[in-house]
Amino acid sequence: MNDSTITLPWLVIREDDNGNRYRVGRYATRTEAQKIADSLDGRGHKQLYWVERLGQNGAGA
Repeated sequence: MNDSTITLPWLVIREDDNGNRYRVGRYATRTEAQKIADSLDGRGHKQLYWVERLGQNGAGA
């Protein structure tokens, strides 16, 4: 696999107090994405963080 074929199908999503959702980052593995989400969630803010996998069409599953 070369750099042009690397895929990052796992997203970390944040939802703020007003219900707005933002993509925090894209990751190669679910484990990596979950580690980031857990780290951010552990900071004690009111935002929610979770992991989603991109679908075949590029949309979150």
